[in-house]
Amino acid sequence: MSEFGLLTFVAFFAGLITLPLFLSLARAFGLYAIVNEREAQVYTLFGRVVGKLDEAGLHFPVRRFGIRALLLPFFGKRYTVGTALRQHYLRSQMVNSEEGTPMGVGVWYEMQVRDPVAFLFQNSNPDGSLQANVASATVSVLSNLEMEKMLEDRHSLSRTVRHTVSPLSEKWGYALGSVYIRKVEFTDQLMVENITDKVVKRLVQVTSAMKQDGENRVGLIKSETANKVSQKMAEASSTRPAVVGRALNEIGRSDSEILGAVLEVMETQQLLESNAPVEWLPAGASYIVELGGSPRGDAVSSGGS
Repeated sequence: MSEFGLLTFVAFFAGLITLPLFLSLARAFGLYAIVNEREAQVYTLFGRVVGKLDEAGLHFPVRRFGIRALLLPFFGKRYTVGTALRQHYLRSQMVNSEEGTPMGVGVWYEMQVRDPVAFLFQNSNPDGSLQANVASATVSVLSNLEMEKMLEDRHSLSRTVRHTVSPLSEKWGYALGSVYIRKVEFTDQLMVENITDKVVKRLVQVTSAMKQDGENRVGLIKSETANKVSQKMAEASSTRPAVVGRALNEIGRSDSEILGAVLEVMETQQLLESNAPVEWLPAGASYIVELGGSPRGDAVSSGGS
């Protein structure tokens, strides 16, 4: 048992050493290839393209390329190309508006390798060429445009730039994704300050106009409300005598004594509301009546009953 266990132990560790070595040699001689996600492998033999592997997973070049795959490790070459989506941002591309104002434009775009063979052999520097074409297309599309259109129509201008660059990018194996003009800025600091002052003054004017308009509307509403209230009060005042008259007629038809009492109460109320001085004389008291034509000292004395 001890010899068997020792042999098993030795065989296990020998397998740990020899198996990775065997797999490395098999991969080096092109017996199999592993393609990662978002990756493509291009094989050339004697300067000519044999084929490409652009699907992730385990591949056997002999099944894909035939007997030529056995010559690739000795007389060929393998290129690895990343096909992941990439993004790039170009800052401050200088353009002039129709008014002659210098503007700085920022352009953001996406790119992805769709044809690894064209990417490797159609252009020696596809990244730089694509960047230069996006920059030149942006400048040509935005130059001599009205400043208002340049600031407001960035979506349509971005689509125009993409349609202009896409045919060239496809020749180099690229697929141009979204293109967006993200930033349009003024490069002249004095112009920026002048525009800022104008915007601030305009905002102050608009704010003052809005405030004045609000006050005018409030005043108009108050005057209309007061007019309507005065009209309603006048209508109520005009209908009061008719209402009171009808009520008194009904009272008089039913009971004359009650009508007399009501009239007496109303007379007393009117007298109290007039604030006229009232002097009360008790019954049986003597009083003096001053005659209008008599001298100040002349008076007629009488006795009340």
